[in-house]
Amino acid sequence: MADVARIAGVSHQTVSRVLNHHPNVRPATRDRVLAAIEELGYRRNLSARALVTRRTNTLGVVAFDTTLYGPASTLFGLEQAARDAGYFISIVSLKTINRKTVGEALDYLAAQAVDGLIAIAPQVEAAAAVSALRGNVPVVAVEGGEADGMPVVAVDQVRGAELATRHLLDLGHRTVWHVAGPADWLEAEGRRRGWRNVLAEARIDAPPVVEGDWSPRAGYTAGRRIADEARAGRASAVFVANDQMALGLLRALDEAGVRVPQDVSIVGFDDIPEAEFLTPPLTTVRQDFAEVGRKSIALLLDLIEAGPQAEPGRVVVPPAFVIRASTAPPRAT
Repeated sequence: MADVARIAGVSHQTVSRVLNHHPNVRPATRDRVLAAIEELGYRRNLSARALVTRRTNTLGVVAFDTTLYGPASTLFGLEQAARDAGYFISIVSLKTINRKTVGEALDYLAAQAVDGLIAIAPQVEAAAAVSALRGNVPVVAVEGGEADGMPVVAVDQVRGAELATRHLLDLGHRTVWHVAGPADWLEAEGRRRGWRNVLAEARIDAPPVVEGDWSPRAGYTAGRRIADEARAGRASAVFVANDQMALGLLRALDEAGVRVPQDVSIVGFDDIPEAEFLTPPLTTVRQDFAEVGRKSIALLLDLIEAGPQAEPGRVVVPPAFVIRASTAPPRAT
């Protein structure tokens, strides 16, 4: 920094103000300092800076199964929001989820002197592991359900499922079938609950749940069963717990000669980028992962500033319903 100051003809303090984006620096002076930084290839010593400020401007993130669209999009939203806030992200991705692995991952990140931690915790066991942690580093759980005493940011999964199910009933369908996600996922449980809520309000007995695992293959298997139910006149509308399974279901129905939406209407969940280009374009529930990232980072930074006396909070991000061509009123019989 002293070398930069000498080349630019300014004081050490002026260089510091430029690096910290202080507004009280004349544009011409700022330009000279930046030119000197470029000429010398100067990079800040983050370790030295952390010793002075007691901040590393780095946040730790524990992620699970980032091969799936939801967790991967959540991670991307977090990284973008952190960068916009002037922070870097250090990520640990886990294959096995239990209290031991989650605890080890968070301990590892805490040892890197991160300023705060975020755990993407969409599964029951992951949320329980994060909720059980106690330490000096602020932690926020993303999609952490009703984590007791833990700050949480989550999309309103129940509301999204209610929007999907009510849309199909409002079109005139007598009932709505559901292809569910894995039972140990909090998002799957919320979507199942929203589906049941609407059917119960309409005094309609819920059809048996068709179990899935988020994959197109699971949707394809479910679609073969739904095709049989449709031909028997028992199924004309399906709410699928994610768009990937809806994709497989569309394939199975097409192979069985069951038309969408003429014979069966389908609603998915997530609004993956491919959803509007499927045949037919898929009606679905959109999750705003960028907003989840912004809310999560904002909540964590608030906790960092507030210190140990911070109160845990819960931030809910509303879903949006996107109507496309995969839903229609049932055929007259």
